[in-house]
Amino acid sequence: MNNSRISLAFKSFRQNRMAMICLWVLGLLYGLAIFADLISPYSYADEDRNFSYCPPTSIEFFDGPKIVPPFVYQKHLTFDAMHRRVFVVDRSQKYPLHFLRGGRLIQVDAPARLYLWGADARGRDLFSRICYGARISLSIGLIGVAISFIFGLLIGGMAGFYGGWIDGILMRVCEMFMMVPGFYLMLALRAAVPENFNSVQVYISVVLILALIGWASLARIIRGMTLSLRERDYVLAAKTFGVSDLGIICKHILPQTVSYSLATLMLSVSSYILAEAGLSMVGLGIQDPVPSWGNLLSNAMEIVPVIFAPWILLPGLFIFMAVMCFNVIGDALRDAFDPMFQD
Repeated sequence: MNNSRISLAFKSFRQNRMAMICLWVLGLLYGLAIFADLISPYSYADEDRNFSYCPPTSIEFFDGPKIVPPFVYQKHLTFDAMHRRVFVVDRSQKYPLHFLRGGRLIQVDAPARLYLWGADARGRDLFSRICYGARISLSIGLIGVAISFIFGLLIGGMAGFYGGWIDGILMRVCEMFMMVPGFYLMLALRAAVPENFNSVQVYISVVLILALIGWASLARIIRGMTLSLRERDYVLAAKTFGVSDLGIICKHILPQTVSYSLATLMLSVSSYILAEAGLSMVGLGIQDPVPSWGNLLSNAMEIVPVIFAPWILLPGLFIFMAVMCFNVIGDALRDAFDPMFQD
């Protein structure tokens, strides 16, 4: 596959407007993750139980008819005649917003609280926790896919290049991983992880589990592509010049599969994000107070909080956006490189 054909494929990809929009959306999501310390008003663990399920804070720009610097009013929790929780706005004092103070883009003085997208059950700012949760959910997808991608390429390349009993053993191992439903295998592997692991150890465990269940299908496809590529003239010429088997696999065969693998990689990231979200929602993934989009949705598993605090569903919207963007980009890459597969 020459460079001119690759450049034409990427030119075709850039002409796909939906894919380019999705790239910008993903850029914004990863920007939230990278700059979470700056963008979010609070730390992910900053809580105030007096503001449990507090609705979004309204930012005011007018003091009567005059336009003034933005400020907020404090809210107080009370109960109505039906003993329902109600947050009442106290308009007796204004709390101005402070920008770029204390390493945060926007802040407000205590005792007022700034909840741009409302608060969760413990009175933690949902916007801040979504920003910090993006670091977990988006990085797990990329790192897990990268590990399974490398592993699947090497295993599939070796199986297709050598053939014979090596191919037979490696493909039977692949089939063992593929014959068990992925989610149940993931649950079984997660159950084997000790419960006393800290957040970093749980994160690494989840990444490795996701990588372990995702490499087999890629390896089988790469093996099929390698079976045809190993008979090409340039591979035979490399053998004649004494290039090692590993060198032939890594330098002459696997690069020819990158176009397909790149599209597959982008399509796989979304499944890894969903897998992490599923694990975290049932309490087997990232543990509170460390946020991920999956465990942020755990509050939404009961109907009462959803009815009275619908903003707790927002993490699901971010999961949906990330998954759709990766799928659209993966489809666009596959369509752009399809003419190469047909040659």
